[in-house]
Amino acid sequence: MSDALIEAVASRFRALAEPARLRILQHLLSGERSVNDLTEATELSQANTSKHLATLHAAGFLERRKEGTAVYYAIADPVVHKLCDLMCARIAAQARAGARAVGTR
Repeated sequence: MSDALIEAVASRFRALAEPARLRILQHLLSGERSVNDLTEATELSQANTSKHLATLHAAGFLERRKEGTAVYYAIADPVVHKLCDLMCARIAAQARAGARAVGTR
């Protein structure tokens, strides 16, 4: 891979390296949501929610549309579903293995 491609990949991973953004993505996995809905669901401030949405949008993970005064976001890149499934399954498997190891001591 070229240096530019490596930097692009790293940039996308950096966009995911924030728990608040992962919570936002988790809520969007079920479908399109408004900024207000996401603010309530994540318990973040509206300004903080908007900042994280802008970061995820700039990284190409989200698409947005405006309807009147409301802005709606949805997952633009279906690879987000795969990434979440892969990572969540891996973390869960490690947690189960760790619980078994603790239980045998």
